[in-house]
Amino acid sequence: MEQYANLTDKNSINLKNNMNLLNYNCPMLKRFCLVLVVLFTCFSNSSAQNPNNIALNQLGFYPNAPKVAIVSGVTTGRFTLKSTAGKVVFSRKLKASGKPDFAGVKTASANFSAFHQTGKFVVAVAGLPDSYPFDIKPNVFANAAKASVKAYYFMRASTALPEKFAGKWHRTAGHPDTAVLVHPSAASANRPAGTKIAAPKGWYDAGDYNKYIVNSGIATGTLLSLYEDFPEYMGSVKTNIPESGNQVPDLLNEVLWNLRWMLSMQDPEDGGVYNKLTNAVFDVMEMPEKATAPRYVVQKGTAATLDFAAVMAQAARIFKPFSVQFPGLSDSCLAASKKAWQWAAKNPNVQYDQEAMNQKFDPKITTGPYGDAFFTDEFIWAGSELTITTGDDAYYKSINALANPAMPLPNWAQVKLLGYYSLAKNQNQLTGQAKADLPEIKKRLVAFADQLISGADATAFHTVFGKSAREFNWGSNSSAANQGVALIKVYQLTGKQKYLDYALTNLDYLLGRNATGYSFLTGYGSKTPMHPHHRPSVSDGVVDPVPGLLVAGANPGMQDGVKYPSAIPDRAYIDDDRAYAANEIAINWNAPFAYLINAVEALQSRLNNHKVFIHFLQQLIMGKYQKIE
Repeated sequence: MEQYANLTDKNSINLKNNMNLLNYNCPMLKRFCLVLVVLFTCFSNSSAQNPNNIALNQLGFYPNAPKVAIVSGVTTGRFTLKSTAGKVVFSRKLKASGKPDFAGVKTASANFSAFHQTGKFVVAVAGLPDSYPFDIKPNVFANAAKASVKAYYFMRASTALPEKFAGKWHRTAGHPDTAVLVHPSAASANRPAGTKIAAPKGWYDAGDYNKYIVNSGIATGTLLSLYEDFPEYMGSVKTNIPESGNQVPDLLNEVLWNLRWMLSMQDPEDGGVYNKLTNAVFDVMEMPEKATAPRYVVQKGTAATLDFAAVMAQAARIFKPFSVQFPGLSDSCLAASKKAWQWAAKNPNVQYDQEAMNQKFDPKITTGPYGDAFFTDEFIWAGSELTITTGDDAYYKSINALANPAMPLPNWAQVKLLGYYSLAKNQNQLTGQAKADLPEIKKRLVAFADQLISGADATAFHTVFGKSAREFNWGSNSSAANQGVALIKVYQLTGKQKYLDYALTNLDYLLGRNATGYSFLTGYGSKTPMHPHHRPSVSDGVVDPVPGLLVAGANPGMQDGVKYPSAIPDRAYIDDDRAYAANEIAINWNAPFAYLINAVEALQSRLNNHKVFIHFLQQLIMGKYQKIE
């Protein structure tokens, strides 16, 4: 993730590469096409600021689940639901929202949850353009849910992506990573500086081509949790990857591509784990096969080692049923996890401080540091996963999981709740102190969920995410997704429908019910990002970006130096590949989105709540139900 790139250099590199993509022989035509691109981008971005936008989930809704659109600039009147053929099928009063949006614009909700017919529709309000068309049907998110998992295939390093599996986004192999140099910061007696090691595979982290253990940790852990929570559903999701059909769910096949790389990042001598595999500086905007700068493994650290330990303990139990397909994998993961835990226990405070490291060693490393100075949360996550997988309560006793009552939303630097989620999910496997602490852990999770949903109905867009301007920061969309994950976890704990319904509001936010008017998932929705900060999408010559990638989202910090159309928190977004503070993609942002949308698909029958379904049956019996063509 490119938080530390030189802004001037980055902008000039992007401009140069965008010109190169206009691969015409005629200079005049090239300049003309560039002007058209700029004009189109300006027009698209200005429409994101339309105060009279009818914002809704651009993919659609389940027949018997909640359905809400938000109308900006209007607080009274009526809305109608029309088939795309123009037939009015439903009408109700608008309801004024309790609060305006962050621009001070008042909004109203158009709630058509009582409408259950299937078909393709638009929401209409007099004097305003109609909404984008959307579907009402079962499995309405299935394709996007699958794409959010398939996105990881497009992030694979060290391999070609053939057209059979990648379609028009096929590419040749880059970054074999079979002769990676040990950086002086990572040198040890058995691996002195300059030693070449093999660390192939793994996923490119974000818009760049580097691979980071800390960020891989939360991304891989979240995807493993998705499988552990919904094994039957995820076993049915087929993503058309080379491993498809090997009697292993495609999600686990994809996770294994990254696990193999992670295993190679552990020093076999002492069990410590290198922070990252990286260039010294970020690559320019070019395809992977053209990026041939030397690659390094850089300094071991406590955070990387504990994140590794947690993921490997998770993987050990989840891959155990697949011992025929992957002989010895589960045992190897558990052995690696235990060895990493031992290293961290001996080295509990080794911070990855890139600035301090660069004062001592050359070459200087200027790629994303993922530096973390506090490791209590990593110990809780790793200790929890090892306790569950091994049944040994000694790991749990060593972490003091209840010492701090704070419940921070998961992100790469704060992973405590990942441990709580796993303990709650696997509560029947707990013994000793872990079992004794479980009631308090569950109580804290429920209280956290209640805090998330409190006040959501009064906001301008009636979503859990966006109650505070502080939420709109770097990677804000991942916060919306992680809130959704937390709510689904608590739904699984309690069975209370409200948590699932509120989780759905954040999926609605991410897919279009927001102040920008964008569905933030590439390739899915009527208005989606076309220019994500993602090197292959910029450089491959294909108009459409790689699909299934969640962009960062609204961020008034604008750390990339690009001028956004608005600095208002919920509008501070631009679809520009230079804008890595708002439009980059990242594996740790896609993972909670993949969890949220796939979990919603897995739970859709429960989203179609009982009371609404009874109403639907009554209408059917009375002959009032008909499909709208």
